Amino acid sequence: MSEVPAERAVLPKRGSTPVPPDARRSTPTVSPADAAAADEALRDIRGRIDWTNVKGLLAASRDGLVVCSDTRDVEDDSVAAMAATSAGLAVQFAKQAGIGSPRAAVFEGESGHIGVFPAHSGILLVVLGERDTTTGLFNVAARQALALFQQAVAGHRVRALRDVSPAAGHEEN
Repeated sequence: MSEVPAERAVLPKRGSTPVPPDARRSTPTVSPADAAAADEALRDIRGRIDWTNVKGLLAASRDGLVVCSDTRDVEDDSVAAMAATSAGLAVQFAKQAGIGSPRAAVFEGESGHIGVFPAHSGILLVVLGERDTTTGLFNVAARQALALFQQAVAGHRVRALRDVSPAAGHEEN
């Protein structure tokens, strides 16, 4: 395992002086454009998801920060942090098991399901499942949400690129 560079260390060591909050922030892993696209994507797909099986969606960065969310009764910050941890563990677990790169980390609890999916560069999509949903129905609904989210993010990125392209600034005479 590689060591974390001293300038990125977040927690102070015993006997050291506390790290000021501004010094703790590292460069975000999700660009502002990608965060905006993810936020718009969640709004776009809200009406297209099977909400009988899904109770919430959250986009998190790979370093565990909330990018955007559409959840109720969930501590978004904690879920985002655990999603990043789950994704990291899934990579290590899949590597040790020799099954290739993980496509998801899915957990079943007595009150529902939660799935963590790599969705876009640096973004994880967290899908929260309803209480009485079967694993199969959750998997179908979660994969539908993932596909819609990825399509919406890609569409927003294409539109953003068109908006800033050199041709967009030229007026016809």
